Amino acid sequence: MNENSHPRWPRTLYFQPDERNIFLHLLTACNLSCRHCYINPAQHGSGTLTRSTMEEWLALFVDPGKKSNVIFLGGEPTLHPDLIHGVRYAQQLGYQGITIDTNGFLHHDLLTRLRPEEAVLSFSLDGPDPAINDPLRGAGVFATATANLKRAVAKGFDVSLIFTASRLNIEHLSRMPDLLAELGCRRFFIQVIGLRGKSAAEPAATADDPLQLTPDQWLEVVPKVAAEAAARGIRVIYPKVYLEPDEPFQCAGRLGENFFIFPNGRVYLCPLCEDFPLNALRLEDGKLRENPGITERKLFSLDIPEGCVMNKLLQPGNIAYHPDGTPRHRISCCLLKQEID
Repeated sequence: MNENSHPRWPRTLYFQPDERNIFLHLLTACNLSCRHCYINPAQHGSGTLTRSTMEEWLALFVDPGKKSNVIFLGGEPTLHPDLIHGVRYAQQLGYQGITIDTNGFLHHDLLTRLRPEEAVLSFSLDGPDPAINDPLRGAGVFATATANLKRAVAKGFDVSLIFTASRLNIEHLSRMPDLLAELGCRRFFIQVIGLRGKSAAEPAATADDPLQLTPDQWLEVVPKVAAEAAARGIRVIYPKVYLEPDEPFQCAGRLGENFFIFPNGRVYLCPLCEDFPLNALRLEDGKLRENPGITERKLFSLDIPEGCVMNKLLQPGNIAYHPDGTPRHRISCCLLKQEID
């Protein structure tokens, strides 16, 4: 049997040339203050998109010749008073996949105003109970997010749950499949924490006590939990992170169409760059313009033994080396995912 056809073995979700993904940050404000939030107001701005700007940018990025998907982000996107209008406008423009990433508070009475067929709701939760989740995301967050996720399931919404794995919660990841089954959630995204935004400045993110997982921690825990969740009928998607010895490196900046858009008009092609003014593109006067000088796009063309050049440049502490100077692991593009369904 081919490895990719086995129902309990992960398959790699390679970049699709006929697909375009738009990650649209409507605002950077949030009602929470999560320890590992990647938003950086100094780089991303502190504004909120107007309704007209939201419409303008959605129209600019849709590609009728490709499967165009939009993910509404913040901050907390449900704080935006025109979010539902944005969802419906995206539908009119022809976006095929529409997702709202939320902390679970669902402001502006979202569940009664939005129809289940209009958008997928993706809830962030970083622990199987309040004792693990709430020190990371805020007091009372677990109770509110799980209650609203249950309400969404009961109303017929397609829901998913996002878990950001770090050294602060990795030992509790194995308990998450039970929680997903209890909540009626059939799709699970496991994310690896990135040293961006708050997590880059977090006291625990030092060389002596990092937030990020070691290669052994990730490889020993995440695939096993993913397989256990899949055995319970839950679809699991998680980053590839480490390439196999004979596996070619693929960069989304070269092969994919992913645009990470912030309220101040910065448009990134790689999320690892978001703490720096390396954005390849910017939105200005209603047009998408290329930035001059050294940007992320010029760096994508570099081929190095470590794999992802952005990881090597911006997060070199992630990479360990053999005594002869060769890397122990090659780092995958952060947008390359694996799936067990």
